[in-house]
Amino acid sequence: MSLGQRVSSDHQLARLLQIGVVLEEVVESRAAHHLESLPPDERTDVDEEVRELLDEASEESAEHRERLEALIADLEAETVAYEEINALVDAQYGPPEDTDGVLYDQLANEETAYKFYDDLIEAVEASDAEFAIDRERLLETLYEIREEEKEGVEEVTEIMEHIA
Repeated sequence: MSLGQRVSSDHQLARLLQIGVVLEEVVESRAAHHLESLPPDERTDVDEEVRELLDEASEESAEHRERLEALIADLEAETVAYEEINALVDAQYGPPEDTDGVLYDQLANEETAYKFYDDLIEAVEASDAEFAIDRERLLETLYEIREEEKEGVEEVTEIMEHIA
């Protein structure tokens, strides 16, 4: 996904941050449900490293969501409730077929989030608009989240290489 433009208003910024919240909610929901969705005989075979990865991804996404929601609140906008997104994710996406599917899905989620934040940072930096929230605080938050998503991509990749 490429934003391909500058962020020119508080309204546009709020909408983009709301997309980030939804993205984090999807990642959190899918990571939390991956192990539950595997057939029982495969669940016990899942490496402890994969279990920890999914737990950490779920916790990290929840923390990212809360940080984004704080920025959105400062813009006096609202977000979509996690429970609503969780229900949509459950209805939309089928469970992965196996552990490899879980890891590929998690890798895709982490990469998508990283690219979204990278594009959002670029669009904010290209903008000369004044926002209702402090630009430094906004960018610092986005930089930190992007870095954590990058680390997530690297961690999933390492686990995939270790298992292969």
